[in-house]
Amino acid sequence: MNEDNHLNRLLALLALTFLICCLFYFLPNHIGSIKLKRVDLLADLRTSPLPFQSDSLMLADEDTLGVDSVKLQELAVEKAGMDSVALAKRDSLYRALYAVEGADSLGLRIEDYSIGHTGLSHFFQTLRSRDSLRRPVRIGFLGDSFIEGDILVADLRAELQREFGGKGVGLVPISSVAARFRPTAKVTSEGWKTWSMLNDHSQRYTLACMLFEAELPNVSLQIEAGDKYPEFQKGTSLKFIYEVSHGARLALSCNDEDSTYIMLPETDSLTQYVYDSSADIWKAAFHFSQAKGLKALGVALEDENGIVVDNFSVRGNSGLVLERLDSVRCRQLNRIRPYDMIIMQYGLNVANDSVMLYGWYDKRMEAVVHHIKHCFPTADILILGVSDRSKQENGEFYTMPSVLSLLHAQRQLAKRCGLPFWNTFGAMGGENSMVEYVKRNWASKDYTHLGFGGGRELARILKEALMAEKNFYDEAETEE
Repeated sequence: MNEDNHLNRLLALLALTFLICCLFYFLPNHIGSIKLKRVDLLADLRTSPLPFQSDSLMLADEDTLGVDSVKLQELAVEKAGMDSVALAKRDSLYRALYAVEGADSLGLRIEDYSIGHTGLSHFFQTLRSRDSLRRPVRIGFLGDSFIEGDILVADLRAELQREFGGKGVGLVPISSVAARFRPTAKVTSEGWKTWSMLNDHSQRYTLACMLFEAELPNVSLQIEAGDKYPEFQKGTSLKFIYEVSHGARLALSCNDEDSTYIMLPETDSLTQYVYDSSADIWKAAFHFSQAKGLKALGVALEDENGIVVDNFSVRGNSGLVLERLDSVRCRQLNRIRPYDMIIMQYGLNVANDSVMLYGWYDKRMEAVVHHIKHCFPTADILILGVSDRSKQENGEFYTMPSVLSLLHAQRQLAKRCGLPFWNTFGAMGGENSMVEYVKRNWASKDYTHLGFGGGRELARILKEALMAEKNFYDEAETEE
């Protein structure tokens, strides 16, 4: 009888203890200023959701990935015009200058995985000869909603134009979901149908991934420079870039002055109408007649010297659709608008909380990179790693684990293709940096997208990283 009582008391005590431990799981996150951590009795038993597919690339050692070094060296020799001895000398100089190898966790420098560190040789060579180039040095900045509205790109463009000259916003689409909050240029239009590469396979697309078609005989387009950046408030060259015309008529008025009347030649190729002025242009109105069927990319306001940076942002783009770029149209675009560097910023639409392995994305993006090289054979390509992105759990925000996995895959892509890479995640401050950006009002409260303050900060760091790389190229030039 006594033993039964002891047993019952023991069982009751154990049950009470278990109940109390379970109640600890439902504790609030804070009691006053004291931060609490919930007790989860099953924490050690829980597993993360299984990835959709196995991915050996994520598990591979960084130095044992399938990199064809012979092929990369051949490409480097062809691109830079150097023999293997000269390339080895550049490698040695690079190590001496930076005294560091491997990945950069802070985004303070460009990680160049090309043989001989020649990944940006064309861009910097063109930059050195810009005074005799008779055209601007041109950068195409490709990305998703992270750079929408000219976030980050505007400040990078301004930084580079202050350093190397140039004016204007570059190429601006006829219509955009971000037009209302883009501070660098105000564009309005009427009568145009928007085609997007994300949901259409019938049109032939270039870097913009968008195309605009006149649905009516009479359509219009207006552009006015924004007033928040002195560098973009005016330009001397106005360009209308189009690819199909059946003899549309254009009445063009600049700065509210009398119109100039032009007939656009019939064409089925991508071309441009250029209006050069000895005076500054800050405002232009395009009125088209007999325009039905006219297809266009947009309008550019810029100078014919210094640096131009075109923002090719498309909301929801993962970068994979770029494999469908029309090579003929891209070559035509590159003929009228040569690109010296193409920056690729993607990842926000790829990172997924239920996926931890991204070798599938890495492999498909490799095909994309090769296709862009085919379409723009002289342009250097710079890969930007994914930015920090937060998820919420128990009221707290922290870095989504898949972001680190995707960042790893993107770095391996750069290594395997022999391309320069910039660690956006590291430049932001690494793990949980998005939380800090939101606190500073540098990012949206969706804990995913930059604000203009965050874009300005990242643009500054990226520009400094590019200038550090330029210093290496300048030093290498003197050593050769």
